[in-house]
Amino acid sequence: MPGTSTSQTSSQITSIENDGFWLLTADGEFFVPFDRYPAFEQATVGQIFNFRESFGDFHWDELDIDIELDALKHPEQYPLVFQDVRQVAEKKPKYK
Repeated sequence: MPGTSTSQTSSQITSIENDGFWLLTADGEFFVPFDRYPAFEQATVGQIFNFRESFGDFHWDELDIDIELDALKHPEQYPLVFQDVRQVAEKKPKYK
């Protein structure tokens, strides 16, 4: 089913907006903003919908993104913005 995690849970993407998407879990519905998770900005709709849940964590294998449920419940306790390690590596200066 589109927008539903690939595991045996009922978590699903309920809406994709210009600035993020909504993830419905057994614990509630949470907004995943692109400014905190910028790797999703270039993702296709299909890539966002293609996730799995494992023990309260959400995994987008194709995008190499993992989000803990606790980070969605308590974003103030997780002040760092997600960075795609591939993008960070590209920006690193190359030494000779």
